[in-house]
Amino acid sequence: MRFVEVEKREGIAIVRINRPDKLNALAPEVLEDLEKAVDMINEDEEVRVAIITGTGKAFVAGADIKYIGTLDEEGGYRMAKFGQRVFSKIEDSPKVFIAAVNGYALGGGSELALACDIIVASENAVFGQPEVDLGIMPGWGATQRMTRKLGQGWAKYLILTGERISAHKAYEIGLVQKVVNHDNLMDEAINLAQTLASKGPLAVSLSKEAINRAFQLGDFGFEYEAKLFARTVGSEDKDEGVRAFFEKRKPNFKGK
Repeated sequence: MRFVEVEKREGIAIVRINRPDKLNALAPEVLEDLEKAVDMINEDEEVRVAIITGTGKAFVAGADIKYIGTLDEEGGYRMAKFGQRVFSKIEDSPKVFIAAVNGYALGGGSELALACDIIVASENAVFGQPEVDLGIMPGWGATQRMTRKLGQGWAKYLILTGERISAHKAYEIGLVQKVVNHDNLMDEAINLAQTLASKGPLAVSLSKEAINRAFQLGDFGFEYEAKLFARTVGSEDKDEGVRAFFEKRKPNFKGK
């Protein structure tokens, strides 16, 4: 795999998204590598816990904006369903997934962290769903998972404003379970993974499944999100938002 590295350590897999020059943005080829890594972990009987992190100063700084700029409505739908499929493999996995958020977790990066079971964040981490600034909306699960985790109030605030929040604020509202010193992030994540790996694997797996089912609303929410996301990707506002991003100016949205 070109953009994702997997390291195994006694029942633990460490997944590193390695595209630091693009802040680990999830272009299709990166998402394909991530799916391969997740599939490999899910099929490996020796792995009980997986840690996902990023290289450089970002965890994942979102999807690839240049790629989004090329999409029409149909392409937006396919993109949404692809990312949803990969992230659902993490959420529905019998393994425990820890997000070790080392830096920016924006858009798809925040959604990737939300798909994990536990989020451990560096004090340098920044979270946000800035899609509205591009004239689009989240398409990889934020409208569903963030609402389940934080409730409608915070989900609406973060998704509708696009505001970025610090690791400590994310901890305060319940998005993050632990904030640690940046230099100790991986040690803390590995220690937690070792603790989880030491527990009864069936008990952990079934407990995770039971907790997930307590909040799942069925697949309709994801389907609805994908269709709405596709509409935003096919909009004039998306074209304007992407142009403004690269021209380093404020976008002039028209609501169509």
